[in-house]
Amino acid sequence: MGSLDSNFSVNSTEFKPLDPEEFRKQAHTMVDFIADYYKNIETYPVLSQAQPGYLRARLPETAPYRPETFETILQDVEKSIIPGITHWLSPKFFAFFPATVSTAAFLGEMLCTCFNSVGFNWLASPAATELEMVVMDWLAHMLKLPKSFMFQGTGGGVIQGTTSDSILCTLVAARNRTLENVGVDNIGKLVVYGSDQTHSTYTKACKLAGIYPRNIRSVPAGSDTCFAMSPVALRKVIDADLAAGLVPLYLCVTVGTTSTTAVDPLEDLADVANDYGVWVHVDAAYGGSACICPEFRHYLDGIELVDSLSLSPHKWLLSYLDCCCLWVKQPGLLVKALSTNPEYLRNKPSESDSVVDYKDWQVGTGRRFKALRLWLVLRSYGIANLQSHIRSDVRMAKMFEGFVKSDPRFELVVPRIFSLVCFRLNPHPGSYPGYLELLNKKLLEWVNSTGGLYMTHTVAGGLYMLRFAVGATLTEECHVVAAWKLIKEGADVLLRSKDAT
Repeated sequence: MGSLDSNFSVNSTEFKPLDPEEFRKQAHTMVDFIADYYKNIETYPVLSQAQPGYLRARLPETAPYRPETFETILQDVEKSIIPGITHWLSPKFFAFFPATVSTAAFLGEMLCTCFNSVGFNWLASPAATELEMVVMDWLAHMLKLPKSFMFQGTGGGVIQGTTSDSILCTLVAARNRTLENVGVDNIGKLVVYGSDQTHSTYTKACKLAGIYPRNIRSVPAGSDTCFAMSPVALRKVIDADLAAGLVPLYLCVTVGTTSTTAVDPLEDLADVANDYGVWVHVDAAYGGSACICPEFRHYLDGIELVDSLSLSPHKWLLSYLDCCCLWVKQPGLLVKALSTNPEYLRNKPSESDSVVDYKDWQVGTGRRFKALRLWLVLRSYGIANLQSHIRSDVRMAKMFEGFVKSDPRFELVVPRIFSLVCFRLNPHPGSYPGYLELLNKKLLEWVNSTGGLYMTHTVAGGLYMLRFAVGATLTEECHVVAAWKLIKEGADVLLRSKDAT
């Protein structure tokens, strides 16, 4: 791999891991490399065509003993790393939910990396803590959350890594609160609730929090409710658990499910949960960001009735992975469940209870200065441009939806709410479900194998469907048009082949 630097000396006194001028030189080279990658990203297959084990075969078995030049390393990034990347930033990426990016967020990440603040408590980096508090209140105002979720009121917010972290932290807080009343010996009686469309990370978090797998309830959400959870069904499940001597603990309500972006009826579900003293968490990882637009805000109606809310700006607010914002009404419950206070972290501000120590709001201790990214995004673009960005994605999804409706061989499977279109190829209505599933699997495989776009699938209500998620930062109308053209071409190929019959 690459040539050695002829000027290298083993003399450790000459080794400078961070030389400002050398950093300046290499950073300029790296920025040029990244800018060229963004500029040329459409030339790469969206879905990596690499085979398992490809990279191990290309790289040495051990790290180099002597340093290699930066230029040589970048050459290997181009030659060996990029072929193994699925390009989430490609404008032709329509899979999962895109991870959005922006110039402002990238610059914020540079600052975050620059300072390398480990802001576990206020004293470790006052600006890191206080900027996060400010930014969380800013975003809460944008969402029109009640002050009970803000530092300006009686609540507060924290930037977690992902939704998984937010659910786990609030679940532990809810668990500890309930066990104080029923006794720790009854942990095996605690029951949690979600729908069969709730993200799979919910089950994982419940297991980590000590909830017995048999007590994780999955309320069926069928096509009759557009895959949203039914308050009536929830009440029946809770009543049955109470009759069996169990203890209802926690409900996860979703605003924008992963499969179909279904929206659970937040207000009605919270009313049910509140009747039983159940902690209500709203997972708005995807759909929540859209609620900064007045036309989508009604999906958060009833938010004043819940205990916690999380959403992920890295999905739709241009702020890079990872960034999940969590608000809680009673921060004290979170702190009580998660706090640690070793002697080496004791300090006067913390002991005076006049500051926030974010180490007590999360699972780990160390934390990065992530608020810088969100701060730069909000200041650089303003609310108006962020709303425009969301509306643009929704508009393109509506356009794709129109394409699907215009071709009698295709059909929409569920109503579109945000910028995800769930559809399938169904050239002969009334066909055997197994045939339709096989046909759409082949269509998906054909389309993704071209490298011209990347989609994923899901199954809801027993129906196999294709997911077309608009939201990559670089996507424009021309990419949606080209994607539909490719999908139709794939359908033509399949329907002409013997395999389709």
